[in-house]
This record gives sequence, C-alpha cells and structure tokens, in this order.
Amino acid sequence: GAVARTSTLALNNATLPFVIALAEKGTRRALEEDPHLCNGLNVAKGVITCGSVAEAHGLPFQSATSVLEHLQGTHNVR
Repeated sequence: GAVARTSTLALNNATLPFVIALAEKGTRRALEEDPHLCNGLNVAKGVITCGSVAEAHGLPFQSATSVLEHLQGTHNVR
C-alpha cells in the first residue's frame, strides 16, 4: 500500500547518502569523515565498536575511532 511505499522511499532517502559516501571514499575514509556514519559502526576487524552491543553480550569493546586509528594504511574495514 501507500504506507509501505512511503516508508521505503523515506528509508532510501535517508540511507543513500551513506551508501554513496562508502562507494566513493572507501570504508575507512567515509567513517573518518562522517561522525554519524561512524556512530553506526558496531564491529570492525572483529572488534566490537559499540558499547551497548558489547555490554549486551558481555564482551569488551573499543571505540570506533581507536579501531580506525589502528587501520592506517588499510583501505577497507571488514
């Protein structure tokens, strides 16, 4: 119906700028340049970067910023 279509369009409009940034800049640079995108990162290189996710699972975490600092010279976060 109309609601589902409107919701889909809204979701596409909200996420498309992030997808474009990731495609054009690569993962690491896009995350470094956009704090909102970086705040959405939960796991990078096997390290949990979201405190609430780590807490929910009883696991340690590091800030996304500290993980990205250790990725100097790499082009993508996987």
